[in-house]
Amino acid sequence: MCSSDLMKKILLAAMLSAAASAGAQDYPTKAINLIVPNPPGGMNQIHAQPLGAIIEKLYKQPAPVLNKPGATAAAGTGFVANSAPDGYNILVTTPNIYLAVEKDKLFGIDSPYKLEQLAPLALLSADPLALSVQTENPVKTVKELVAAAKAKNGELVFSSSGLYSITHIPMQMILDASGIKMRHLPTTGGGPAVTQLLGGHVYTTTQGLAAVYPYVHGGKLKVLAVTSAKRSALMPEAPTLKESGLDVEAYLWVGLFANAATPEATLTKVREVVRKSVAEPAFHEAMTKVQVALDYRDGPEFKKFFDADYKRLGPVVKQIGRIEEPAKK
Repeated sequence: MCSSDLMKKILLAAMLSAAASAGAQDYPTKAINLIVPNPPGGMNQIHAQPLGAIIEKLYKQPAPVLNKPGATAAAGTGFVANSAPDGYNILVTTPNIYLAVEKDKLFGIDSPYKLEQLAPLALLSADPLALSVQTENPVKTVKELVAAAKAKNGELVFSSSGLYSITHIPMQMILDASGIKMRHLPTTGGGPAVTQLLGGHVYTTTQGLAAVYPYVHGGKLKVLAVTSAKRSALMPEAPTLKESGLDVEAYLWVGLFANAATPEATLTKVREVVRKSVAEPAFHEAMTKVQVALDYRDGPEFKKFFDADYKRLGPVVKQIGRIEEPAKK
């Protein structure tokens, strides 16, 4: 390569870098799309809606919540991973971001994205799941539940929000850690899974605190344990699984991601927008109303949390093995 060609490439790179930096300084100059890779109503929607409203108020740009469900959240996640790397499409997601990848590996399917294509922006919350039973159920502890399951020799049933979902994986971890077996009733979401328990169609379920909280305080359900490392401030009377003798830790977390190819200067600006918006009292009030405790962590801290979470839960998908979903009629 001649020196003039090399100089042109250097100048072009410098111009592109300068343009990116200038663009980052002005960010945002148009709508910031908050992509929820699930149908309306889930935990990520609960976070995205007030976040979008606050971004609009602070930065005078639209911040619509766009639901792009499909393929265990892979469709919407793939949309962000393959979108323009400019910070204007932000993924609002849960552990499904890696559970979907592990499921695709299990079934030999090409995922529409690779985890390396997504950059962690911020963790918003990390709620434990609650191992719950009906109030009239005589079991009062995890130890008693384990004994009841062993006595029934695998006939007891638990519900989840779907195969390989964030409410299926922790329950499988509980079964493995305690050496028991149960039958699995996958449903279409956290709400339906809780409904199955309320109706007496299943023996237990592990769901986010927000999903069971109204029924616990309404006297219909009781929580035997939570899946976090420490007791939850929302239900301090409930012991952790580790206190109950099972080495299980899992969270129903909600976090934000952007296309990893986005220039660092822009990512820094996006994180600033998110940080300021989440710090607003209105966001805290919105989360308190739905019984969600904020656990804000910026990019590097979120990455550390994400890696540890993936290491704990990711391999469980393979341990469960291939389960073919029934054909839709």
